[in-house]
Amino acid sequence: MLYATNVITDWMLIFPLVLVLSGCWTLVLGGMRASKPQKYERGAFSTMGLGLLLIAVGGAWYLFAFNALYSLALVLLVFAALAIAAALRRK
Repeated sequence: MLYATNVITDWMLIFPLVLVLSGCWTLVLGGMRASKPQKYERGAFSTMGLGLLLIAVGGAWYLFAFNALYSLALVLLVFAALAIAAALRRK
């Protein structure tokens, strides 16, 4: 639909969009998991981290079509945010 309405002009940009939307859904699932944690299950923090990484990879792939420096900045920003969140979680 986005390609048909010319919101995305290159069909190769559909795959990064799918990664970003999958990352958003993984963040939602991580938030739902935080409310009812299980004993031997992956934690909500790691699920949310995986969602953020999916968003970063998809966003970097999308931004690489415009400028490679933007994609590098996005990946470094997400890694920095994950490192800060992990450090604050340990305290």
